[in-house]
Amino acid sequence: MLPRLICVVLFGILWSPAFSAENRPNFILFITDDISAEDLGCYGDPVAKTPNLDQLAADGLRFTDAVLTISSCSPSRCSLITGRYPHNTGAPELHTELPEGQPLFPKMLRDAGYYTALSGKHHMGPNANPAFEKISKGKGPGKEEDWVSMLSERPKDKPFFFWFASTDAHRDWQTSDEAPIYDPAEIEVPPYLVDDQATREDLAAYYHEVSRTDFYTGKLREELERQGIAGDTYFIYMADNGRPFPRCKTRLYESGIRSPLIITCPGRIEPAVSDSLVSVNIDLGPTILELAGLEKDPRMQGVSLTPILADPAASVRDYAFSEHNWHVHQAHERSVQYGDWIYIRNAWPERQSMCVEASPKYPAGKSLWDAYEAGKLNENQRDIFLIPRPAEELYRSDSDPDQLTNVAQISENREILAKLRELVDRWTEETGDTIPEDPTNDREDPFGKKYPDHHRGTFPGEERGATGISAPGPVRE
Repeated sequence: MLPRLICVVLFGILWSPAFSAENRPNFILFITDDISAEDLGCYGDPVAKTPNLDQLAADGLRFTDAVLTISSCSPSRCSLITGRYPHNTGAPELHTELPEGQPLFPKMLRDAGYYTALSGKHHMGPNANPAFEKISKGKGPGKEEDWVSMLSERPKDKPFFFWFASTDAHRDWQTSDEAPIYDPAEIEVPPYLVDDQATREDLAAYYHEVSRTDFYTGKLREELERQGIAGDTYFIYMADNGRPFPRCKTRLYESGIRSPLIITCPGRIEPAVSDSLVSVNIDLGPTILELAGLEKDPRMQGVSLTPILADPAASVRDYAFSEHNWHVHQAHERSVQYGDWIYIRNAWPERQSMCVEASPKYPAGKSLWDAYEAGKLNENQRDIFLIPRPAEELYRSDSDPDQLTNVAQISENREILAKLRELVDRWTEETGDTIPEDPTNDREDPFGKKYPDHHRGTFPGEERGATGISAPGPVRE
């Protein structure tokens, strides 16, 4: 107990504002597009070729239980930059721009003297631009090719924060020399997909783009070493949502909402693995601000992870909440993760839970649809076709890592089910969430045909003024 206490105290002294004013750390935030945590070598994937990320994890802190607030591109990024839940940002649905007036943690860094820049995928709208002194669209197939030059050519008289956002691994696939070509025969197909050649080739192309993020992780670390600033720079690797495959991206299973999260800074973070629960989008902003010696904006709903950086066994939260809103198809699901339990509530169980990647436009989706029409799907592969769906789902992630067996109706689980129901009720009430009466409807059918009556409806939380609410909901027991 005493060594841990000493470590925490020294960490607090090290990152006091007085210290950081003289020697403030730098930050690289590497945000990948559509990558599930389980698809990296350091997270146990036997196929993934990710040597640089594996080394990053070996040198720093790898989080095993990092949960996203939403598994959808633009709302995830808007949640991250504000440190707020998607329905509290005013941009809770795909392709909605962040409203003016929301807190922007990189803007706080910029105002405190940091050089801040974004390169690659933006997807947050013009009201996020004041957070950055420089904005680049990125270069190359994954938008990463100008990152090393930006790091090299930065102003040398300021600490820096780089928001590097790849388009790897987002469809449509693009191959390049920076990553290996995978053999489809070596791919391990998740049990909720059809194991055929088309799906294997689809997954192999995805892994190629995952490995391209690994390549640029290595290049950025090489440049930090070349400049002699690796020990002054926090390198953070994460994803905005899960892999772009059926039952993953947009969904609230771990394949959709569990992000890789690796944080390293040689000499400041000891190599370790932390099983502590993290709400990635809302917790990273407060963490970075504290490391920079700054107070978080009171509107930010997350908590700082600095106690875990000092002691990987520490805990800063007991609950992580996530939401599923419109992403081409109408949806309203809410979930809470507590220990090994995952609870999901569906406001519209009568609707088919579709995502763009489940469309027959894409190989893995087409294989599912073909098998469905032929009557050849097994129980694990029927998820995207269920109508109606369960109004409530309950899973034990330790014994059911793919969340395939809903145990909400088992009598022995009544107590935990009641607890998790009450937690979602409290979070809904305290954060101002709502089920819209005039929701955004489907943009297209499962085959990609556009609906003429598609319109943007009322956002979740809009009727209660959720953009003005900063209560975080339940955090600790």
